[in-house]
Amino acid sequence: MPLDVAQVCAQLIRFDTTNRGGGESAGEREAAEHVAALLHDNGVPATLLEPAPRRTNVLARVHGTDPSLPAVLVQSHLDVVPADPAEWSFDPFAGEIRDGFVHGRGAVDMKDMAAMTLAVLSRWHAEGRRPRRDVVLAFVADEEDQGAYGAHWLVEHHAAHFAGVGAAISESGAFSYDVGGVRLYPIGTAERGTSHMRLTATGRAGHGSRRNDQNAVTALVTTLGRIAAHQHPVRLTPTVEAFLVGAGKALGVEVDLDDVDGTLARLGPAAKLAENTVRCSTTPTMLQAGYKVNVIPGTATAHLDVRTLPGTVDELVATIDSLLADGVSREFLEHQPPVEAPIDTPWFTAMADALRDEDPAAAVVPYCLGGGTDAKAFSRLGIHCYGFSPLRLPEGFDYRAMAHGVDERVPVQGLEFGVRVLDRFLSS
Repeated sequence: MPLDVAQVCAQLIRFDTTNRGGGESAGEREAAEHVAALLHDNGVPATLLEPAPRRTNVLARVHGTDPSLPAVLVQSHLDVVPADPAEWSFDPFAGEIRDGFVHGRGAVDMKDMAAMTLAVLSRWHAEGRRPRRDVVLAFVADEEDQGAYGAHWLVEHHAAHFAGVGAAISESGAFSYDVGGVRLYPIGTAERGTSHMRLTATGRAGHGSRRNDQNAVTALVTTLGRIAAHQHPVRLTPTVEAFLVGAGKALGVEVDLDDVDGTLARLGPAAKLAENTVRCSTTPTMLQAGYKVNVIPGTATAHLDVRTLPGTVDELVATIDSLLADGVSREFLEHQPPVEAPIDTPWFTAMADALRDEDPAAAVVPYCLGGGTDAKAFSRLGIHCYGFSPLRLPEGFDYRAMAHGVDERVPVQGLEFGVRVLDRFLSS
């Protein structure tokens, strides 16, 4: 009998795979071993790989009936961000199924996708079916940090496993988004780059009571004020332009690409899917300076969360450099470029068709993710990466607040819808 997707999702949630960053994580090995066992039970042999003890990745391949076709990669991460039980109304790792939802950390980010994938494979095994093309599987560690123990390590050390892959699907796309009776399904075809920076101001240390025109704190604050006040220009990428045009058509809204802000205002709630991706962003997030109130420190530092759009990296870095006050330098802490996959491809068409087969009212549009995923790793292999983790959601369900949020949960009917859509797409 095929696996029940809600039960599989709940089981995965019960493995506390919290990734605290900096190499500190929990439970990835146990979750990976569980996934490998389910794969084995459904006729798919799996390989477990660890770049470091307990940082476990699961790789597998389902061979299709036509080896001449390019393969498709389905990749999911098994780690999750921390959850403070004191903030939640239920145990984040109990994996409860009640009131039509699966509750717990990772329910939408992204143990739901892992569970849906396993449920599809179980269907095929029970019915004696095989896909037309090879389906390559990767259940990875460390996505919630920098991927050094997960996708990026696999790309650098086990690229051969992904030979012949033409496209990949993963999180953050193909969920229903209701706007005034219209169901948009945004498929991720791009994502902004992540260029985290540290700013360091150096000056002359001294007594707090004395005049000091080389105060590192003042130089840093001046710089941050300039960065915060800077209005980044609109930069329309092919994905974002296609989203605006497609969403405008579906919603009956006038689209003026020469007035993007005005167009976003007219899109109403749908604007939330694009408002963070029409511009780059430079957001101060951390500050550190001094050790005593009457001492002017010689150095002060700040961290910036910098997000870049395709084709804008050099321009944005030059802009930041122009805003630095005297005595302030910058360095990259992380620099992963933006990625963009083509829209006019058989892959995107097949995804849209699979969604419309299950929901004839689906208005399918491409969109750009404001954050980042492991697509940044797999795209280095020349693989076109798409955010395609299909869910049909109840109207009013705030899906985008669930990932990394409190009381994370996913609807059972949404998971079942996702299994049917994934089955259609992966079988095509």
